[in-house]
Order: sequence, then C-alpha cells, then structure tokens
Amino acid sequence: MEIVVDTGAGSRNYEIVATRAGRRIETRIARGIVEVSEVTRTGGQVRTARFMAGRVLALVEYPAEDPVLPGE
Repeated sequence: MEIVVDTGAGSRNYEIVATRAGRRIETRIARGIVEVSEVTRTGGQVRTARFMAGRVLALVEYPAEDPVLPGE
C-alpha cells in the first residue's frame, strides 16, 4: 500500500508492504488518524504507521502479485 502525505512544501510517499507470506495490510481511519498496519494471520500487528487524516492525499492499494508457478 502506498500512502501520499502533504508535507506543506510538497508531498511525500510512504510504502507499507506485507513482508512475509500470510501477512496482510489493514487500514483504519478513526478520530482524524489514518493507521496502516502489517498484520499476521492471527491478528497480531507487526508494524504500524500513523498519519493525520487531514494530511493524507491518497491511499493506493496494489493487488498482490501472483506467484510464479513452475513451468511458466
């Protein structure tokens, strides 16, 4: 997931990626905060990034890459 944030003098991009198989990215917006977390299969948070919702310009979610199958 890519997050684009207004810095006042331009914008800055942040990228959050599920680093291992079975992990996923969850997004939560509450009380003026955008929270993007990498979560394990059991629901434990591995790492979290928080941004002020008023500064977030875009949240871009990319589809998961298809694994390369043998013989392709």
